[in-house]
Amino acid sequence: MERKIKYNYGFKLRCVEEVLNGHRSVNSVANENNFDESNLRKWVKFYQQYGKEGLLPRENQIYSVKFKQNVLLKINKKSLSLREACLEFNIPSESVIIQWQKRYEDQGILGLKDQPKGRPKSMNFKRAKKKPSKPLSREEELLLEIESLRCENALLKKFNALVQAEEAKNLKRKP
Repeated sequence: MERKIKYNYGFKLRCVEEVLNGHRSVNSVANENNFDESNLRKWVKFYQQYGKEGLLPRENQIYSVKFKQNVLLKINKKSLSLREACLEFNIPSESVIIQWQKRYEDQGILGLKDQPKGRPKSMNFKRAKKKPSKPLSREEELLLEIESLRCENALLKKFNALVQAEEAKNLKRKP
Protein backbone atom coordinates (compact mmCIF):
# COMPACT_ATOMS: atom_id res chain seq x y z
CA MET A 1 0.00 0.00 0.00
CA GLU A 2 1.52 3.30 -1.08
CA ARG A 3 1.41 6.55 0.81
CA LYS A 4 -0.86 9.25 -0.52
CA ILE A 5 1.24 12.16 -1.76
CA LYS A 6 -0.28 15.55 -1.04
CA TYR A 7 2.00 17.60 -3.29
CA ASN A 8 3.47 16.06 -6.41
CA TYR A 9 7.03 16.51 -7.63
CA GLY A 10 6.16 18.99 -10.41
CA PHE A 11 4.27 21.26 -8.01
CA LYS A 12 7.12 21.26 -5.47
CA LEU A 13 9.71 21.97 -8.16
CA ARG A 14 7.68 24.82 -9.64
CA CYS A 15 7.21 26.46 -6.22
CA VAL A 16 10.88 26.09 -5.28
CA GLU A 17 12.03 27.54 -8.60
CA GLU A 18 9.66 30.50 -8.19
CA VAL A 19 11.36 31.26 -4.88
CA LEU A 20 14.93 30.72 -6.05
CA ASN A 21 14.82 31.83 -9.69
CA GLY A 22 11.80 34.12 -9.65
CA HIS A 23 13.11 36.06 -6.66
CA ARG A 24 9.80 35.80 -4.87
CA SER A 25 9.31 35.40 -1.15
CA VAL A 26 8.41 32.11 0.44
CA ASN A 27 5.30 33.69 1.96
CA SER A 28 3.95 34.98 -1.32
CA VAL A 29 4.42 31.68 -3.18
CA ALA A 30 2.89 29.70 -0.30
CA ASN A 31 -0.09 32.04 0.03
CA GLU A 32 -0.67 32.06 -3.72
CA ASN A 33 -0.77 28.24 -3.79
CA ASN A 34 -2.69 27.85 -0.50
CA PHE A 35 -0.29 25.82 1.61
CA ASP A 36 1.86 26.41 4.66
CA GLU A 37 5.10 28.30 4.18
CA SER A 38 7.02 25.90 6.46
CA ASN A 39 6.57 23.18 3.83
CA LEU A 40 8.06 25.43 1.16
CA ARG A 41 11.00 26.39 3.37
CA LYS A 42 11.72 22.68 3.88
CA TRP A 43 11.44 21.98 0.14
CA VAL A 44 13.85 24.82 -0.66
CA LYS A 45 16.41 23.50 1.83
CA PHE A 46 16.14 19.94 0.51
CA TYR A 47 16.45 21.27 -3.07
CA GLN A 48 19.55 23.26 -2.18
CA GLN A 49 21.13 20.30 -0.36
CA TYR A 50 20.19 17.38 -2.66
CA GLY A 51 19.06 18.98 -5.91
CA LYS A 52 15.94 17.81 -7.72
CA GLU A 53 16.19 14.38 -6.03
CA GLY A 54 15.50 16.07 -2.69
CA LEU A 55 11.94 16.82 -3.84
CA LEU A 56 11.11 13.31 -5.05
CA PRO A 57 8.49 11.40 -3.07
CA ARG A 58 10.04 8.83 -0.78
CA GLU A 59 9.05 5.30 -0.04
CA ASN A 60 8.81 4.29 3.59
CA GLN A 61 12.42 3.73 4.54
CA ILE A 62 13.75 1.34 7.13
CA TYR A 63 16.63 2.83 9.09
CA SER A 64 19.15 0.73 11.02
CA VAL A 65 19.48 1.00 14.78
CA LYS A 66 23.02 2.32 14.34
CA PHE A 67 21.80 5.08 11.98
CA LYS A 68 19.02 6.12 14.39
CA GLN A 69 21.45 6.21 17.30
CA ASN A 70 23.93 8.25 15.23
CA VAL A 71 21.21 10.79 14.38
CA LEU A 72 20.17 11.16 18.03
CA LEU A 73 23.79 11.52 19.19
CA LYS A 74 24.55 14.21 16.56
CA ILE A 75 21.41 16.12 17.57
CA ASN A 76 22.59 16.15 21.19
CA LYS A 77 26.28 16.87 20.47
CA LYS A 78 25.82 19.59 17.85
CA SER A 79 22.53 20.91 19.27
CA LEU A 80 20.87 20.46 15.89
CA SER A 81 17.24 21.39 15.42
CA LEU A 82 14.94 18.69 14.09
CA ARG A 83 14.77 20.43 10.72
CA GLU A 84 18.56 20.65 10.48
CA ALA A 85 18.89 16.97 11.39
CA CYS A 86 16.33 16.02 8.73
CA LEU A 87 18.28 18.00 6.17
CA GLU A 88 21.67 16.61 7.17
CA PHE A 89 20.56 12.96 7.26
CA ASN A 90 17.98 13.16 4.44
CA ILE A 91 15.03 12.20 6.66
CA PRO A 92 11.70 13.32 5.20
CA SER A 93 9.93 14.39 8.39
CA GLU A 94 10.71 15.69 11.86
CA SER A 95 8.05 13.41 13.33
CA VAL A 96 10.22 10.39 12.54
CA ILE A 97 13.02 11.74 14.74
CA ILE A 98 10.57 12.69 17.48
CA GLN A 99 9.35 9.08 17.60
CA TRP A 100 12.91 7.82 17.81
CA GLN A 101 13.66 10.23 20.68
CA LYS A 102 10.59 9.16 22.66
CA ARG A 103 11.27 5.47 22.23
CA TYR A 104 14.97 5.96 23.07
CA GLU A 105 14.09 7.79 26.30
CA ASP A 106 11.53 5.14 27.31
CA GLN A 107 13.26 1.91 26.28
CA GLY A 108 16.87 2.80 25.53
CA ILE A 109 18.62 1.27 22.53
CA LEU A 110 16.01 -1.51 22.32
CA GLY A 111 13.39 1.13 21.52
CA LEU A 112 15.19 1.93 18.28
CA LYS A 113 14.74 -1.57 16.86
CA ASP A 114 12.13 -1.91 14.16
CA GLN A 115 8.84 -3.14 15.50
CA PRO A 116 6.44 -5.13 13.36
CA LYS A 117 3.37 -3.18 12.33
CA GLY A 118 -0.16 -4.44 12.06
CA ARG A 119 -1.73 -7.67 13.10
CA PRO A 120 0.51 -10.69 13.66
CA LYS A 121 0.63 -13.11 10.76
CA SER A 122 -0.45 -16.13 12.77
CA MET A 123 -2.94 -15.66 15.53
CA ASN A 124 -3.24 -18.18 18.33
CA PHE A 125 -6.83 -19.34 18.25
CA LYS A 126 -8.12 -21.65 20.92
CA ARG A 127 -9.04 -24.82 19.18
CA ALA A 128 -12.01 -26.91 20.19
CA LYS A 129 -10.96 -30.00 22.06
CA LYS A 130 -10.79 -33.04 19.89
CA LYS A 131 -12.78 -36.03 20.93
CA PRO A 132 -10.54 -38.70 22.35
CA SER A 133 -10.15 -41.85 20.35
CA LYS A 134 -11.21 -43.99 23.32
CA PRO A 135 -14.84 -43.92 24.42
CA LEU A 136 -15.47 -42.24 27.77
CA SER A 137 -16.23 -44.34 30.78
CA ARG A 138 -19.61 -43.97 32.49
CA GLU A 139 -17.98 -42.00 35.33
CA GLU A 140 -16.33 -39.53 32.91
CA GLU A 141 -19.62 -39.05 31.06
CA LEU A 142 -21.37 -38.24 34.33
CA LEU A 143 -18.65 -35.76 35.36
CA LEU A 144 -18.98 -33.96 32.01
CA GLU A 145 -22.75 -33.85 32.40
CA ILE A 146 -22.43 -32.44 35.93
CA GLU A 147 -20.04 -29.75 34.66
CA SER A 148 -22.45 -28.88 31.86
CA LEU A 149 -25.41 -28.65 34.27
CA ARG A 150 -23.42 -26.44 36.66
CA CYS A 151 -22.60 -24.05 33.80
CA GLU A 152 -26.23 -23.96 32.73
CA ASN A 153 -27.35 -23.35 36.34
CA ALA A 154 -24.86 -20.47 36.76
CA LEU A 155 -26.05 -18.93 33.49
CA LEU A 156 -29.69 -19.11 34.55
CA LYS A 157 -28.88 -17.54 37.94
CA LYS A 158 -27.14 -14.60 36.25
CA PHE A 159 -30.00 -14.16 33.84
CA ASN A 160 -32.49 -14.24 36.73
CA ALA A 161 -30.45 -11.62 38.64
CA LEU A 162 -30.43 -9.34 35.57
CA VAL A 163 -34.20 -9.66 35.15
CA GLN A 164 -34.77 -8.84 38.83
CA ALA A 165 -32.43 -5.84 38.64
CA GLU A 166 -34.28 -4.56 35.56
CA GLU A 167 -37.67 -4.97 37.31
CA ALA A 168 -36.39 -3.13 40.39
CA LYS A 169 -35.10 -0.33 38.17
CA ASN A 170 -38.48 -0.02 36.44
CA LEU A 171 -40.32 0.07 39.80
CA LYS A 172 -38.10 2.96 40.96
CA ARG A 173 -38.84 4.96 37.80
CA LYS A 174 -42.65 4.70 38.00
CA PRO A 175 -43.37 6.78 41.14
